[in-house]
Amino acid sequence: MINTVLFDMGGTLEDIWYNDQTIQDVTRKLLTFLQEHDMVTGSNEICFWNKINNGIRRYKQWSEGNALELKPEEIWPQYYLSEFDLDKEKVARYAEDMAGLWEVTYYHRELRPGVKEALEELKNKGYRLGVISNTASLYSVFDVLEAYGIRDYFEDVTLSSVTGYRKPHPGIFQIALREMKAKAEECAYVGDTLSRDVIGAKRMHFGAAIQIRSFLSSQKDEGVDSVWQPDHVVEKIADIVPYLEKLNGRA
Repeated sequence: MINTVLFDMGGTLEDIWYNDQTIQDVTRKLLTFLQEHDMVTGSNEICFWNKINNGIRRYKQWSEGNALELKPEEIWPQYYLSEFDLDKEKVARYAEDMAGLWEVTYYHRELRPGVKEALEELKNKGYRLGVISNTASLYSVFDVLEAYGIRDYFEDVTLSSVTGYRKPHPGIFQIALREMKAKAEECAYVGDTLSRDVIGAKRMHFGAAIQIRSFLSSQKDEGVDSVWQPDHVVEKIADIVPYLEKLNGRA
């Protein structure tokens, strides 16, 4: 019997995408932030983006290759801003501010239609709810959940930036299960990627791995072994309710 539903954040509970405009926006805002805090890069926007993007690529290669996550105060001086002659201690001091700015500027985010109603229905039917999210910010997921007005639906929010593990590493799922006092076989996990969400849930022997596709799905899943497939694919969050009810023999 499934009694607990855990959700991914970006691409699942919320629509998320980026484009040339969001890249320009985050570049300008980061440059402005650094200048306001007396950290001058001496770079124009194009040069700044190219250098910071080099750092991002190096970090992603390490992070995704090991399924691990560093804290913002490690990521920004060691990777993202490593090509600039800046005071590393000062960069570390403001790293979470920049991480939060990045999360809501580089990515366009908006709550998927019908999410609040679906969460309400799941709670009313007795399901326990939580979040497991990969993020390089300590607080942005909590802030965004509050802004959407859905934070109180979740008993626990487990983040890679806090645990040090990135999906699909079993560590982040194990911590979430422990915090929720839940058994894997009694949980459903809902996410938008095979490479992080479905594989992670399958390896942990969750009762169900549900996929809802997003802008990020194809980008993150290139080259993923097709043996890892979701138990069910939905078009909208509300569609998971009848599926879970059917699994539980209540449909």
